[in-house]
Amino acid sequence: MELNDLKIFQTVATCGSISKAALELNYVQSNITARIKVLEKELRTPLFYRHKRGMILNPEGKRLLEQSRGILAGIERVKRTFQDKSNPSGVLEIGIVETVMALPDILSSYCRKYPNVELSLKAGVTEFLLQQVIDMKLDGAFVTGPIRHPLIEQVEVIQEKLVLVSKEKTFSMEDITQRPLLLYNKGCGYRERLESWMKTAGIIPKQIMEFGTLGTIIGSVSAGIGITIIPESSIADLVAKGTVFCHSVPEPYHEITTIFIRRKDSYTTSTLQCFMDEIVARASVKQTFFS
Repeated sequence: MELNDLKIFQTVATCGSISKAALELNYVQSNITARIKVLEKELRTPLFYRHKRGMILNPEGKRLLEQSRGILAGIERVKRTFQDKSNPSGVLEIGIVETVMALPDILSSYCRKYPNVELSLKAGVTEFLLQQVIDMKLDGAFVTGPIRHPLIEQVEVIQEKLVLVSKEKTFSMEDITQRPLLLYNKGCGYRERLESWMKTAGIIPKQIMEFGTLGTIIGSVSAGIGITIIPESSIADLVAKGTVFCHSVPEPYHEITTIFIRRKDSYTTSTLQCFMDEIVARASVKQTFFS
């Protein structure tokens, strides 16, 4: 069994068709088909349900997908072991929640010091990014903390103040029951804080509208569509212009901590170690600490 066959298999499983996998890998379709057949012959079992629209993993295929991820991840860790520790290079895949205001400083400093590293950023909510780190699809991620998981270690990056944001200068609790709440999708740490507060206070919102990006949420609040909850620092410029207004969130729901997480049992590459060193250096300036 060749490692490249496992890579081809993973791509077909992800894309759901031979044609899409061929485009992704820049292979001819006949080559993809042949390698899948070789793999199925070696394992003496079909790996896919085949239909007119593409291919879906069968139970044996799902089992191989899980095992192949571990195999290929192990090979990648071996390769990275031999990287030049003093001059890291390669790809560093980092997840981010969109409102991490300390991120530009960290990224710019890191990129200046290590120009041979290619940074790949994936935005998402905390729950999604946590799972991506656990599945080793990301080297690490900036998320809302704290995170309590046996496979995760974390570095505190910054503590911030959560505020409600609206178009109107005046605000009362009744507004939450009369105006739509504009929130990130489920799994967002800010949304969880707000929902915990509302549950404790017995507040039932009129409507929750879900969005995938900070820009869309802020734009909708600015247009007077509804109310949101985000870190105060992320909308300081708009508040200064009078475009939107901030309103306080009561204790203990008003403080939010951004942390950087990684899977503790994964190999720490030189690219990741240098990145974490940069986080700790920046965090010490802001008088934060290692969790």
